[in-house]
Amino acid sequence: MAVRGDHHGRMKRSDKKGAPKGSGGNKRGLRAKGPTPKAENRPYHAAYRARIQKERREETQAAQRKARAKRSLIQVRGGHQLIAGRNPVLEALESDIPVTRVFVAGNLAANKKLSLLLAKASAQGAPIVEVPRSDLDLATEGAVHQGVALEVPEFEYTDLAALFDNAEKNHAKPLIVLLDGVTDPHNLGAIVRSAAAFGASGVVIPGRRSASMNVTAWKASAGAAARLPIARVSNLVNAIRQCKEQGCFVLGLDGGGTSSVSESGLADGPLALVTGAEGDGISRLVKENCDLLTRIEISSAVESLNAAVATGIALFEVAAVRREKTHALPQEL
Repeated sequence: MAVRGDHHGRMKRSDKKGAPKGSGGNKRGLRAKGPTPKAENRPYHAAYRARIQKERREETQAAQRKARAKRSLIQVRGGHQLIAGRNPVLEALESDIPVTRVFVAGNLAANKKLSLLLAKASAQGAPIVEVPRSDLDLATEGAVHQGVALEVPEFEYTDLAALFDNAEKNHAKPLIVLLDGVTDPHNLGAIVRSAAAFGASGVVIPGRRSASMNVTAWKASAGAAARLPIARVSNLVNAIRQCKEQGCFVLGLDGGGTSSVSESGLADGPLALVTGAEGDGISRLVKENCDLLTRIEISSAVESLNAAVATGIALFEVAAVRREKTHALPQEL
């Protein structure tokens, strides 16, 4: 309602509305919000979340298709695995492991010995397949393949009895390495290499909570896995008890051990050496079945050693004691 004066100066009420308030004179400058976005474009709407999930699924599927296309040149057959790297390949071929295919990236003619062995594999009926290095990178899952890989049947594990047979065949006292919870294939391969180097009769791994002899472990073993028997058992504690039945003393590597392996007085006899994973160590039940816990002497500045290094040192100590005992024997006249 507006108020105005008449010709006598008196105020008179009027029902006519005045100018609207609130626009500030900028009504034309105000912008409309526009139409409401679709549900699938509103971040807090269920349709939006469904759209994002669908896009992610499509991206994942596209990546998987792309990866499958990249691996198409090297598809390892069922029941087979790859052995990669020149030394592991040489060891495998010299050990007459059956080879189904040989994958080669680049020109390996400069390596005369490898060329001869590849010819041997070809003579046995294994085709040589030339592939791009990138495909070999993918197939070996990042292992250092040095341009060559063999497709062979999956690693053939043996049983515990075969390890004692191996010791008898070599006229040596049994030295069995048992691994408890070592899940890193690099460590497994390195332990197999050390075991072969220091005269062990073989290595025992459990069927669960353990690395297997895959391409990475083969590479880390530098081919020693082709020469040293490796047993896979369903129960590590039972394997320890079987070692005891065969006359072995069982030493467990543990930071809380009372002495070193060489100080134990047991290294020159039939021996089973148990190693656990770095950090977790030997499991409680396995530890309870060891005859003695031994330690590796290290600086206080270092908290622990990984399984492969600790096992290598322990095996070196055993080998040193056995050599010393052998040389100390009186010579026959």
